Amino acid sequence: MTTTQRPPTLDPLAVARWQRVAPLASPWLHEEVASRMQDRLQWIKLQPQSWAHWGAVRGGLKAHAQLALKYPKSECFVAEVGAMRAQSAIKNIASPWWKPTGWGQKAVRFEAPPPAGVDMLWANMALHEAADPQALLAEWHQALKVNGFLMFSCLGPDTAIELREVYKQLGWPPAGHELTDMHDWGDMLVQAGFAEPVMDMERITLTYETPARLLQELAELGRNFHPARFPALRGRHWKARLEEVLATHLVKGADGRLSLTFEVIYGHALKAQPKIRVSALSAVSVQDMRAMLHENRTKP
Repeated sequence: MTTTQRPPTLDPLAVARWQRVAPLASPWLHEEVASRMQDRLQWIKLQPQSWAHWGAVRGGLKAHAQLALKYPKSECFVAEVGAMRAQSAIKNIASPWWKPTGWGQKAVRFEAPPPAGVDMLWANMALHEAADPQALLAEWHQALKVNGFLMFSCLGPDTAIELREVYKQLGWPPAGHELTDMHDWGDMLVQAGFAEPVMDMERITLTYETPARLLQELAELGRNFHPARFPALRGRHWKARLEEVLATHLVKGADGRLSLTFEVIYGHALKAQPKIRVSALSAVSVQDMRAMLHENRTKP
């Protein structure tokens, strides 16, 4: 039995609340990561006839436009969490019939893809906010066709490590929930049924003129989902105290700007041909059987 009791350790209620109130915009960092993830598509030979963008509003609206240009003849699904994000996706992505730029492109479907419905699933900077990441990976696996592929990115454990150290030194509750290691994501991909996972990581250092700007950036990116976070509301005095602490303790460069690290994890994996376990009695789902029959028919 697959367990879901693995990092990240986060409060599902806090995640659900954030998904309701998160800004209906793509943060700069998300767009930057999406651009770097698109560079990795040059190594993918498969040209998807259909693809899904999981969380386009927060994951990268500019990136979506670029992907749509890359795959203009492909059917596209946009899956969002909640009605507000879905409405925002329609507003920002749907092309009016009278605009010539949309002519020749297939209409976007603003819904989750059906089982075995897409050749590529694109999910940028969403997985680290999943309360049950293994369930989400299983959902992505189900949405892909056999030989389809997943492209995703998320934040890793060293994200905001400078801030976490400050909180730890001062004896404060955790600054954020525990983020999953790259190797653990690879293991979970295999558990979800994916094959040939390829994982890599990079650290992006952002600098800020003031603690206030740093905190503003973090507020745009997410919230503290750790179950042991400070349980009550903070006031102006607390914020002023926090800015003072950050100005004192965070690493400063030669230009006096404050530095903050973001570890970004990139993942790619395939949905392989389902395997039949050989035993006295073997069972195969109807969906997998159809996939195998179709695969055999198309072989030369």
